[in-house]
Amino acid sequence: MDFDLPELIELERIIQDGQPYLESRTICDIEMKGHCFPVYVLTIGSKDPAAPAVGFFGGVHGLERIGTRVLLAFLRSLLSRLKWDTVLHHQLASVRLVFMPLVNPAGMWDSTRCNPRGVDLMRNAPLNASEKAHFLVGGQRISARLPWYRGRSDAPMEAEAQALCSVVQEELMSREFSIALDCHSGFGVKDRIWFPYAHSREPIRHLPEIMALADLFNQTYRENNYLFEAQNCQYLTHGDLWDYLYLQMPAGSRQVFLPLTLEMGSWLWVRENPRQLFSRHGMFNPKSTSRLHRVLRSHLVWLEFLTHAAGAHKNWMPANSVSVPHNGTYHG
Repeated sequence: MDFDLPELIELERIIQDGQPYLESRTICDIEMKGHCFPVYVLTIGSKDPAAPAVGFFGGVHGLERIGTRVLLAFLRSLLSRLKWDTVLHHQLASVRLVFMPLVNPAGMWDSTRCNPRGVDLMRNAPLNASEKAHFLVGGQRISARLPWYRGRSDAPMEAEAQALCSVVQEELMSREFSIALDCHSGFGVKDRIWFPYAHSREPIRHLPEIMALADLFNQTYRENNYLFEAQNCQYLTHGDLWDYLYLQMPAGSRQVFLPLTLEMGSWLWVRENPRQLFSRHGMFNPKSTSRLHRVLRSHLVWLEFLTHAAGAHKNWMPANSVSVPHNGTYHG
């Protein structure tokens, strides 16, 4: 490898060290400035197509390295435990885990939010907000030189976005029950678990299941600091990939697909160390080693919880799904 991207190097080490437990494949290759960046998909656990599944995604925005690092730490933890933990082996016999820890490797290598074509992948789906979205931040088609560029309206989705969608459709949405968690940073001073919609003020059909999941987590880990809320409580956007995927589920389907976003509150890191404002990465990632380690440890509980909740979903899901009015925020 003739380029330096530590997260990609670590991911490839994990793939090598994870045999025979991990299966991996390259779903697409991204060219940039003479380099070829593979986008990897890793799977572990049950091969039963009826088994529940959890998908973990990170690095959609290249500047938000912490999301990828959280997933790499979780993968390392799983592999270490598989050497001795018979309970984990038993758990993985009934649930499937899917990982795309680095969706936008070229963007991360180039220290940009967007991909090599200047497109913000989380604004790239062919979906418009139902109401007026915030200028620029809600997605724009003016120019790739401005942030939050959606791409041309007549262009296909970017290769990285198509890869993510194909993995979700194949590995998650085909099952009776699945959860997706997309790891991001850069909003607020509190860690949030966002759920759809981002394009509409309407509540999603599976709001009861999401609230049941939030209740379960808050009852199990009462000292947690997460705020569960619909993304539309903060702002509306065009082109959200998770809204786009969720809307593909037939209205009368009995399948449950819950797309969630871990939005780590990086403003807290900046408040504690204002000098981070002078670094592009500092707005989105903890700079000190001690803070980085605390962040990595703090989110492992949430990732581990999701694997258990998916495997035991029949024990906590509400009997019937009913869309109910709500203000979108859940404090627990």
